[in-house]
Amino acid sequence: MAFAPMGPEASFFDALDRHRASLLAMVKRGAGETPAGATRVASRFDDSVGLRMIPQCTTRKIRSDSPKSVKKFALILKVLSMIYKLIQSDTYATKRDIYYTDSQLFGNQAAVDSAIDDISCMLKVPRRSLHVLSTSKGLIAGNLRYMEEDGTRVQCTCSATATAVPTNIQGMQHLITDAKFLLIVEKDATFQRLLDDNFCSRMSPCIMVTGKGVPDLNTRLLVKKLWDTFHIPVFTLVDADPYGIEIMCIYKYGSMSMSFEAHNLTIPTIRWLGLLPSDIQRLNIPKDSLIPLTKHDQMKLDSILKRPYITYQPLWKKELEMMADSKMKAEIQALTLLSSDYLSRVYLPNKLRFGGWI
Repeated sequence: MAFAPMGPEASFFDALDRHRASLLAMVKRGAGETPAGATRVASRFDDSVGLRMIPQCTTRKIRSDSPKSVKKFALILKVLSMIYKLIQSDTYATKRDIYYTDSQLFGNQAAVDSAIDDISCMLKVPRRSLHVLSTSKGLIAGNLRYMEEDGTRVQCTCSATATAVPTNIQGMQHLITDAKFLLIVEKDATFQRLLDDNFCSRMSPCIMVTGKGVPDLNTRLLVKKLWDTFHIPVFTLVDADPYGIEIMCIYKYGSMSMSFEAHNLTIPTIRWLGLLPSDIQRLNIPKDSLIPLTKHDQMKLDSILKRPYITYQPLWKKELEMMADSKMKAEIQALTLLSSDYLSRVYLPNKLRFGGWI
């Protein structure tokens, strides 16, 4: 069943259709599938999956009789006992719920998060199998319908009001879409601006997602589920700065902290739509809207350039080197200096129509 409203004429999506055909051919060949191997205890890069854990390496030991690790050992035992009770009673809790059961013992939320990640890695199971949920912060809009685990039917829309990303991604059923592409937007402010400008409606059929900065686990799981289910092109719209690029890399290749679950989270087929450093020069964005790279920016940029996956992305490397040479960065909002709706009416439509992604 078709969704409404309808966007551009069919020929507008020719470049997207060709891109999707190449992605489907890749999937048919088996490229991008998860390689065999279940044990993950240290990180390496695999082009078809992203950052993965590797077997047969040095592991960290946590002992009950060591002053350095006795507290960590106690926290893990505490969390394990709570997980056992959750599984036995077939109930679920958020990480925040677990923290508040004994906030004095845990000290801070980060201690709980770290213990849960360690347990998930040690047992080689996703966090959902531990009956521990994450609170979602992401939003989704566009041409998508689905049913939640409890039978609730959800219809996302292209209106100014987005739908919250579900807390139980695995429980989503009967997903339906006719979207031509999925756009991941780094920042909530940009996401809302695109909705206000009716970008989603004018580019229909499409889906937009934001993780509001560094994405939470559920947003990453949702994007992965949409890719696995529909195999539609996935693009990112991030600031032309090292931290925007870092966020894009998390979606595409994963993070060190969650590398043991990379096969459930990463989408190596993601393409960088914008904002590209080369776009800053090409569009003659005013120099007074650019921001000098800080020392921390330069360190982050150097770190990204040294990562193994950049070897597989020569066009990305060229863009990063361009940023390093200019020593300048730019936010997506810099495009508003060209016109208030330049992003939604000119920049993104042209990128999508003429294949302006890398």
